[in-house]
Amino acid sequence: MATRIIRAESFVCRAAIATPVVNAFGAMAERVAVFIRLTDADGVSGWGEIWANFPTISAEHRARLFDAFIAPRLLGRQIADPAGFWAETDRALHLWGLQAGEPGAFSAALAGADLALHDLLARRAGLPLWRWWGGTDGGPVPAYASGLNPDAQALAQVEEARAAGHRAFKIKIGFGEERDLATLRPVFAGLREGERVMVDINQGWELRRATRMVGVLGEFPLTWIEEPLAADRPAWEWAQVSGASRAPLAAGENLRGALEFHQALAGCHLGFVQPDCGKWGGASATLPVARAVVASGRAYCPHFLGGGVGQLASLHLLAAVRGPGLLEMDANPNPLRSLLTDQVLRLEAGRLALPEGPGLGLLPEPAMFERHIATRSCREA
Repeated sequence: MATRIIRAESFVCRAAIATPVVNAFGAMAERVAVFIRLTDADGVSGWGEIWANFPTISAEHRARLFDAFIAPRLLGRQIADPAGFWAETDRALHLWGLQAGEPGAFSAALAGADLALHDLLARRAGLPLWRWWGGTDGGPVPAYASGLNPDAQALAQVEEARAAGHRAFKIKIGFGEERDLATLRPVFAGLREGERVMVDINQGWELRRATRMVGVLGEFPLTWIEEPLAADRPAWEWAQVSGASRAPLAAGENLRGALEFHQALAGCHLGFVQPDCGKWGGASATLPVARAVVASGRAYCPHFLGGGVGQLASLHLLAAVRGPGLLEMDANPNPLRSLLTDQVLRLEAGRLALPEGPGLGLLPEPAMFERHIATRSCREA
């Protein structure tokens, strides 16, 4: 089933927040999202999202990369195989990314387009994305509350997330041993039966500190310790930290390319692998990686901390692949997420029911987030 793309639109959205989202290397004082809409000759649309969290000033730039380099490759073209289009365009953009010194930005722009193509074709087929991607189990998906800030905010956010239906919580640490322990101890003291906690260092430690701190964190029965080292540190460093840790390690949001993921799987230092479909690969490249993760005995846990389109796409990816993974759900206020997802997502006892309907299960319209649109662009065949 081929479709001819006649319109490609990008929407850069910005929303102010009262409390910054912090991590070991910085903070977000606003929420941003770059949404992509592709429309075919029959008037059917599909939506995708380009990752643009850090730094938030990158949002307009990534949208312009989509407008200038990817939209022209889509417009007027008959497309039946999104994975084939992704692979062809990824090859075509490779040297551009190297020459510009920013292959990640090009990868993210292509990822958003790929998600939109899959959504469009799934809608044409009348299938939800999880089934379009080969899933057979329509049951609820386990999820966790993510992005919980340190200090007293962590305990308050855990309580809020619990009230919203969560039973697993991920807390930002990496701010010094004393402060990290003071953040975690009250949380664990108040945990209820069956609840789980993970921690995320956001690449904030070097080897010596990481090796020491994972031992210190052995005080807690953590489900995982995320990114204790920079993503580009050699495998032997990750193996050393893994060997010193009581809890499994998690990473993947900052890996790019199938080779890097397969090298990480071969290194056996990750228990949880977290590709971000809006940052690299879209669905076309993420799906094979996710299936390899599950086949290797590890858990595929899609990373996402952006707007509502990427959140829904991540849910469908996990539903299609399954395994023991959990869906990441940002617990911080973000109207660019909630204005879309609150309409279709229902969380109960830590599990998220799949939205009904074709594609994402929701057909976004710019009117939903109109007041947050900073810039928009439309190109037509």
